[in-house]
Amino acid sequence: MEKTVDVTNCDREPIHMPGATQAHGCLIACDATLETVRRHSLNAPAMLDLAESPNGLPFADFVGGALAHDVRNALGRSRDPRRPALLFARRLAGGARCFDISAHIHEGVGIVEFEPAAASETGALDLARILISRAQACQTLSKLLALTPRLMRAMLRYDRVMIYQFAEDGSGKVIAEDKRADLESFQGQHFPASDIPAQARLLYLRNTIRVINDVRDRGAALEPALDAQGRPLDLSFSHLRSVSPIHIEYLRNMGVAASMSASIVMNGTLWGLIACHHYSPKALTLAQRTATEMFAEMFSLRVEAFERAEALSGAQQAGSALERIVAGTTETTEVAEFLRERLPALKALISCDGAAIVMDGVWTVLDSAPPASSLADLAAFVAARAPGRVYATHRLSQELPQAAVYAAQAAGVLALPLSQLPRDYLVFFRREQVETVNWGGDPQKHYTSGPNGDSLSPRKSFQLWKETVHLQSTPWTLNERLIAESARVQLLEIMMRHSEALAKERRIAEVRQKTLNEELNHRVKNILALIKSLVSQDTGGSREVSAFASALKGRIVALSNAHDQVVRSDGGGRLADLLRAELSPYVVYGREIEIVGPDLVLDARAYSVMALVLHELATNAAKYGPLSTPWGGLSARWALTGEGDCELLWRETGGPLVAAPSHSGFGASLIRRSVPFDLGGESEIDYAAEGLKARLTIPARFFEDRTSQERRASAAESVPVSTATAIAGLCVLLVEDQFVIALDAENLLKEAGAAEVEIAATPAEAERILAARRPDVAVLDVNLGRLTSMPVAEKLADLGIPFIFATGYGDTQMIGEAFKDVPVVRKPYSGQSLVAAIGEVRRLGVGHAAT
Repeated sequence: MEKTVDVTNCDREPIHMPGATQAHGCLIACDATLETVRRHSLNAPAMLDLAESPNGLPFADFVGGALAHDVRNALGRSRDPRRPALLFARRLAGGARCFDISAHIHEGVGIVEFEPAAASETGALDLARILISRAQACQTLSKLLALTPRLMRAMLRYDRVMIYQFAEDGSGKVIAEDKRADLESFQGQHFPASDIPAQARLLYLRNTIRVINDVRDRGAALEPALDAQGRPLDLSFSHLRSVSPIHIEYLRNMGVAASMSASIVMNGTLWGLIACHHYSPKALTLAQRTATEMFAEMFSLRVEAFERAEALSGAQQAGSALERIVAGTTETTEVAEFLRERLPALKALISCDGAAIVMDGVWTVLDSAPPASSLADLAAFVAARAPGRVYATHRLSQELPQAAVYAAQAAGVLALPLSQLPRDYLVFFRREQVETVNWGGDPQKHYTSGPNGDSLSPRKSFQLWKETVHLQSTPWTLNERLIAESARVQLLEIMMRHSEALAKERRIAEVRQKTLNEELNHRVKNILALIKSLVSQDTGGSREVSAFASALKGRIVALSNAHDQVVRSDGGGRLADLLRAELSPYVVYGREIEIVGPDLVLDARAYSVMALVLHELATNAAKYGPLSTPWGGLSARWALTGEGDCELLWRETGGPLVAAPSHSGFGASLIRRSVPFDLGGESEIDYAAEGLKARLTIPARFFEDRTSQERRASAAESVPVSTATAIAGLCVLLVEDQFVIALDAENLLKEAGAAEVEIAATPAEAERILAARRPDVAVLDVNLGRLTSMPVAEKLADLGIPFIFATGYGDTQMIGEAFKDVPVVRKPYSGQSLVAAIGEVRRLGVGHAAT
């Protein structure tokens, strides 16, 4: 019997902890170091040819020591559970079958998944290359959306491929589709938010690929279901995670037998899905899923770039129009009258049906607007809902019920505050836009009783359901909200300038000036954030463009930090603080960095200019100069000239030989020309062979000398060197045959204070290093492919050099009795374990062969 039910259990279902996996693969869960098996899917013994349950057994016992070592090494290279370690076509010890393996660590649990290996990875690589190259050739968003479903369906052979976009309320719409000719179309249909509930959308954001091979698959339960603390296993990042029975029934009702979804993520938000349906069971290999995931990430970046370019273009056009509107204003302009006269031009900034300005409680309206009797209530509502920021809604009556009576004139509202007090606003209105929405089923969802309780009826849920929508306007786009924010800041600037001119009391003027500074800071940081986002876009793999983007982002961050300092200190900042901020990241043991000079406070203009110049000098010194070596030195000294100007001398020593660049790049031009151009000072660069020298002169009008009499006598201070740690200043020999892991360990050691790290991949290479120099301590990976590091250990013991072992294996049998007292660290490396073991071996003097 059919009944109407408010079904909310699917919104609360813990779908990330289903207690089972899909049966086409199996799962083993261990501790974080993959030492001991804690859980397994019940199909694992049969699939992996095990005689008994693997729970409690060492992981290496049934997969083999070599494969266990490889899995641990792979985990060392891939520590993000969203980027699992992948191994293809690997055979277990003594096993007859090959498996594709995915491994990740989440919440202290090492999860390893096995699937029967595909015939070849080459097809998946070709798939990714073709999809990406074709999509990159699209020059507009509409072409990209139209082409992608056809490409995906042609390459993956699903019966239906859709681009599904989420709305703000969680509902979705199919905006592009390619399908088998005999299937009904979902193009343009809307689906309610309950079809993909909130926790499912969150999981799509965390794990961006989801494949269901067969809705008839009953899955394989995990054994045990709960750990010792009574917790189920979190499978958020598992490829084999089982499927909610509610979702399975939902797919069955649609006639779908298999599906695949790849997330479209923009700015950390789930924008939509690439959704694939198949009407018979269908499997994708691990390699195919990885290729699809790579394409989805590229697709997300392309959509984001297109939308951002469109928003930027619209904002630039609106900005130009707004500049024309405000041109000619002066400090004596009566702002309220000025804005009322220009209301028609302001209305044209954003597509709308009417506009109004309210100042000091007086409304001026143009074209479609609420009746005069309702305006006061509307102003009070906006002030309470969004004080001090832009407020937008296309369904005003849902938030302000009395607005339903004037929906025909103003169903949607976009309001810009024109003062810090919730009083003055520029408001845009949109009329009710009555439209028919095609829902893929009744959005109110009528349910019938099914095998899983109240369930979706296939006849009622997926036949086209048309609903006429009332009391709503066309929604305000993100681009329109950005334009409104830009207009708010510029109009607020006019308001504040006028208020300052009329202010008679110093205290009121200071408060208003600070408010203006805060608003200008907000505007500048918004612009900087936009530029930073734009230059961070994928440039197609060009290293030169990537290097340029990285440098430009550094300049933007330096300028943003400077701007914050100016605001916090009421208009300026100390030159010494600016130098410390730029040079402190390069302070290491034994390096001489000197900052010497009187206590000068730069004004806002000089502080911003010098932030960029000093950032450029420091960055160049770190890349090409003395800060690129552990023994280099740098001096920044400044003093007052006879004319009262500040002369800063920058000297680099101990770095690589310097040669003048063949052409003047942006950085060199910035150093050479910013101070003269912006401050009227002087700037000279000398590319001396022994080290770069620069002289910068800042005119006296841009700073204040706050040096005390005592400091004038000494007038010197230096950046302190870092405190010595257990390995500070040491030379470390690292024997490791995996290059990426070696680089990771090298970074960890240097971050902990090591002065130098020598890397060797083989015992022979290590012995050549030992013949040339004597390290202070050594870290030896026990297993080096087909070799071991035991010969190196014996050599170090003879030389009296302390050392520690590192291993990815579950036991230490290869180390042998002679070195049983030597500390052992487990891989993947961590800085804490490395430093602790090295400190122990140097303190106790262990690391020598037993006699």
